Amino acid sequence: MDLLNSFLNLVVPPASLVMLAFAWPALCFVNGCEWLYNNFCSENMEDKVVIITGASSDIGEQIAYEYAKRKANLVLVARRENRLPGISQNARFMGAGHILTIAADVVREEDCRRFVSETINVFGRVDHLVNTASLGHTFFFEEVTDTSIFPRLLDINFWGNVYPTFVALPYLHESNGRVVVNASVENWLPLPRMSLYASAKAALVTFYESLRFELNDEVGITIATHGWIGSEMTKGKFMLEDGAEMQWKEEREVHVTGGPVEDFARLIVSGACRGDTYVKFPSWYDVFLLYRVFAPHVLNWTFRLLISSEGARRTPLIGTGRPLLEGPPARPRLEGTSPRQVLSSPSSFFSQYSPSSSFSQYSP
Repeated sequence: MDLLNSFLNLVVPPASLVMLAFAWPALCFVNGCEWLYNNFCSENMEDKVVIITGASSDIGEQIAYEYAKRKANLVLVARRENRLPGISQNARFMGAGHILTIAADVVREEDCRRFVSETINVFGRVDHLVNTASLGHTFFFEEVTDTSIFPRLLDINFWGNVYPTFVALPYLHESNGRVVVNASVENWLPLPRMSLYASAKAALVTFYESLRFELNDEVGITIATHGWIGSEMTKGKFMLEDGAEMQWKEEREVHVTGGPVEDFARLIVSGACRGDTYVKFPSWYDVFLLYRVFAPHVLNWTFRLLISSEGARRTPLIGTGRPLLEGPPARPRLEGTSPRQVLSSPSSFFSQYSPSSSFSQYSP
């Protein structure tokens, strides 16, 4: 057996590359035909219901706008809803149907059950669940002095996707819906200072790839992976340094400007509506997979050269200047006429969905 494995180790990799090289034109043709077919048969999102977690982030916000252009009904979920009214107003201007804003913490199962239940009570269905809530870091692992951040990082990046999916799956089965996941290229291309973030994203992608086989296409799954978009790495994607302290910044609260964020959101929504299993932005990162498998030392040397100028600088010891999450979320608000009621006048709408409406109050 050892002799057989040794032989296969020598033969299979180069033979596979040769076969792939010859098959590449045919594969490109097949993929192109599939892409054209899916574009012509893209899902019509008009009047369908989309839940977006982490909707106050730049990526979550832009995804909401893309679904709004397709006239979908939106459920915007975020831990803090101070930005949600503005996003909701913009989405309505872009063509969204009914919009429900809910403050919730996606790492708490009871909160996930609450916002999914509110969605079903108001709209009666769920067609797409888009998970965008995320939290990262840029510190050296060995310099950590406050390990309380460890479980929070893993909770938001992993369980913050798993819990909403678990709760929404029964309703997604009914609508033959889709789960959209915002992952990152770090799940297979790990970088220094992002060890926990990369590990959580790797676990997340593996979970959804396994779940895809369990669901047997009854519920679609689209995994979106992005590289370094906008100016996240230079502006402090995950934190702001202030002297000897680190003030944590959640990805969903950082305002990243520039075209790439909008482009990535557009690709995500288009890919989800086409039924794509993966959306990659940019896709040229895939070439690093070959280096990782067949020439890992070259990849390692390249990264060492790229970060050599920053490698000697050490991050400050962790001492968060404020709690990671502050304050209880407010109650959900529905904007727009209820899809389950035909109101006779605008005044009846405002009386129905005033701040004293019958939606349940969030309790920490």
